[in-house]
Amino acid sequence: MTELVYCYDGSFDGFLCCVFDSYANHEVPTAITRDEDFEPTLFATRQVVTDTGHARRVYRKIRQISPDAASLLRRGFLSCMPEMELHLYRFIAKLLKDGPGFLENLSDETLYPVLKAVRFLGAEVEKLRGFVRFSDLGGVLGSEIEPRNRVLPVLRNHFCSRYQNEKFFIYDRTHREALFYAAGKAVILPLDHFQMAEPDETEVSYRLLWKRFYDTIAIKERENPRCQNTHMPKHYRGTMTEFMGPEAFRARRSPADGPVLSSPAGRSAPGTPLPPGPSAPGSAP
Repeated sequence: MTELVYCYDGSFDGFLCCVFDSYANHEVPTAITRDEDFEPTLFATRQVVTDTGHARRVYRKIRQISPDAASLLRRGFLSCMPEMELHLYRFIAKLLKDGPGFLENLSDETLYPVLKAVRFLGAEVEKLRGFVRFSDLGGVLGSEIEPRNRVLPVLRNHFCSRYQNEKFFIYDRTHREALFYAAGKAVILPLDHFQMAEPDETEVSYRLLWKRFYDTIAIKERENPRCQNTHMPKHYRGTMTEFMGPEAFRARRSPADGPVLSSPAGRSAPGTPLPPGPSAPGSAP
């Protein structure tokens, strides 16, 4: 069998089109990679074009066979586990061939990598529900995170429900996309370039209060770094107020000096009409 690598645009629909093309051309890809991650190879390469109609046909068939499998597929796609696309392809292939019976066998060699990825995603989402730190930027709440997985589609409902009367955004540094929410509407958009606005004096005072609270409740005699690393991994501390350096607690300008929130790549800030356009790849809930 010819070694063949599929390349696609990185979207969920694009991945489903890889599955469609595989069956339409009677091919089994050796690897499935996103365009942004593609590296030159000696294997033959097929560029898969995203077709919404083809993607819907594949997803509709999966849902007909098993809604649970469709849910696992969506969650698994958001994971950053290595070779996740290939694992998901094999998962779909087995589902179409043998039916949903293997979903009851948690140790199944095809199901297990998908379950592992979904659990990894779920664990990170649970952490970030408590680790996200917002700053008040002239009436707009802003936050930055550095997750390993594409967590914004899963976090969206939680934060939109919790702050339904606010205007806020959460920027994912790792995957360069942002969740914007205002007036009861939420959208996830790609942002290649982003820089958080500098805090004003009011925001700095709140940061100092939070930092003082965090330091005050700590009991020196009970300090346990290993336990702390377990419950609050170092990976997430770079965007948490209580672990920020001195520069985060200095006001560099007031709101009167200029716009509070810049609009990278021409995107509107929360609270203004959002521009039309597709959601970020894989942003479906």
